[in-house]
Amino acid sequence: MRIEDLNWMDVEEYLQSDDRLMLVVGACEQHGYLSLLTDVKIPLALADAASQQTGVLVAPPLNFGSSPYFLAYPGTLSLRLSTLMDAVEDIVRSAYGQGFRRILALNGHGGNTGLKTRLAELVNELPGLKIQWYAWWQSHSVEAVAVCHGLKPTHANWLEAFPFTVVGELPEGEKTPPVVPSDVLDAARARQVYGDGSFGGPYQAPDGVMQEIFAACLDDILHLLQFD
Repeated sequence: MRIEDLNWMDVEEYLQSDDRLMLVVGACEQHGYLSLLTDVKIPLALADAASQQTGVLVAPPLNFGSSPYFLAYPGTLSLRLSTLMDAVEDIVRSAYGQGFRRILALNGHGGNTGLKTRLAELVNELPGLKIQWYAWWQSHSVEAVAVCHGLKPTHANWLEAFPFTVVGELPEGEKTPPVVPSDVLDAARARQVYGDGSFGGPYQAPDGVMQEIFAACLDDILHLLQFD
């Protein structure tokens, strides 16, 4: 159940029985042969699946994140991290003011990790506010599936190649992981290092593996929504 499919009276009625909200935070950035909105599409699909089972409301996703290192790839549209933090804080404050008290932030992009600090500040400031943070690709559940199949997860490789993120023909085989000279690269150097944008490894995995990944993440989210 998405906010975009409701009117304000529907949301008011929802808040009479539930104070939970899922907030997807993603990015618009290069993902090799995958959609530029891969980091939105994956957590949003998970949020929709979780909502179907629980009825928890899904806020409109934040489609832009902090991706300065990919700006040399056309289509990457990045926010400064400070801007992203301010935007998410404003969204959370808006939701809190209307009665939402339990918010699950579903993050799809590594460059957004700094948001956790701002969210920690908010839960210390706003009485009764509880926030869960879930970065799906970093979960132990995903790691377990990857290890089981002998696959290494990374950016724009098989891990993110779901049927709904693939927008072009994927190369066969694997890419040798590039040598990365520094953890901090300017955009021009990042494009030189990463080439097509994948960080290496297989470009795709069998459908069964991707279904296992999705199911594992969904189980994680359903647990987090209990706000134990």
